[in-house]
Amino acid sequence: MIAANEGAAVGIAAGHYLASGRPGLVYLQNSGIGNAVNPICSLLNDAVYGIPVLFVIGWRGQPGVHDEPQHVFQGEVTLPLLDVLGIETVVLGKETTEEELAAAFDRFAALFAAGRSAAFVVEKGALAGGLTGEYANTHPLSREQIVNTIVDATRPDDIIVSTTGKLSRELFEAREARGQGHGADFLTVGSMGHSSMIALGIALDAPGRRVLVLDGDGAVVMHTGSLAVLGASAPADLVHVVVNNEAHESVGGMPTVGTTIDFPAMARAFGYPHVFSAADADELAAVLGEIDKLAGRGPVFVEVKSSIGARPDLGRPTTTPEENKRAFMVHVAEARGR
Repeated sequence: MIAANEGAAVGIAAGHYLASGRPGLVYLQNSGIGNAVNPICSLLNDAVYGIPVLFVIGWRGQPGVHDEPQHVFQGEVTLPLLDVLGIETVVLGKETTEEELAAAFDRFAALFAAGRSAAFVVEKGALAGGLTGEYANTHPLSREQIVNTIVDATRPDDIIVSTTGKLSRELFEAREARGQGHGADFLTVGSMGHSSMIALGIALDAPGRRVLVLDGDGAVVMHTGSLAVLGASAPADLVHVVVNNEAHESVGGMPTVGTTIDFPAMARAFGYPHVFSAADADELAAVLGEIDKLAGRGPVFVEVKSSIGARPDLGRPTTTPEENKRAFMVHVAEARGR
């Protein structure tokens, strides 16, 4: 079961235990522990319901192992955070033996009987082989084509907030290919699902500036309530673009429920006054033309259907998050001055 977010996965596992008497297993990346803290503390903990769960946690940013900036601090605090949450932890590495694994399961069985949870924290490369899959859809536009089309349609004073994962990498490379700076773009390298709220905060303090959110279907599903807040807040110049490839592509391509959701209908229900959809290049060009006529009449919502896949040589931003922040704030301040 692919949950909307890690906290929801904990809820599913808790329901499984309540119905079957058997602990559920929640598989996540350590960057998702934060989403699970509330149900871990207020649902699972043995001071509340005492519902046992086995967590299998990928250890991004493990100290001494090179990783991307958004994972460094999370990697440092992973084990201390689990300790604070009362979750007993065993680290699985390439050298972990079958005997050590069996001993860990014996320890965990006693914890589960007492209504407590436990976790395997998995070092990079410790799990070899395993399940693989080929995920695809029939949509003709690639995400990179969509990003490039939108960049070509932007104005000099526009602000872009892009979501976590490959989309932000493609936006960075789109600027590089054009010899443009990166100050107009805030690349949300972490905090999956929160780009639209970052954009709302910007829009509230930069009235009259067009703010474009380049979001993903998985990110929107993760924190769908943000759409309700955006609709109710009614930022007049915010354009919310959801690139829907129906997959969590940046972490392996596993499918989302983006296949079955009617995102435009959802946006209308949440109060977006102008809603569009596009499935090919001509439709996207037409929608972008319509958006230009709606200055000050937003928020605007656009779903663009996308294929799955990225260039094998897709790079990563060559600037740090701190440098991105400073350049972005300068861009916003200079445009305000004009």
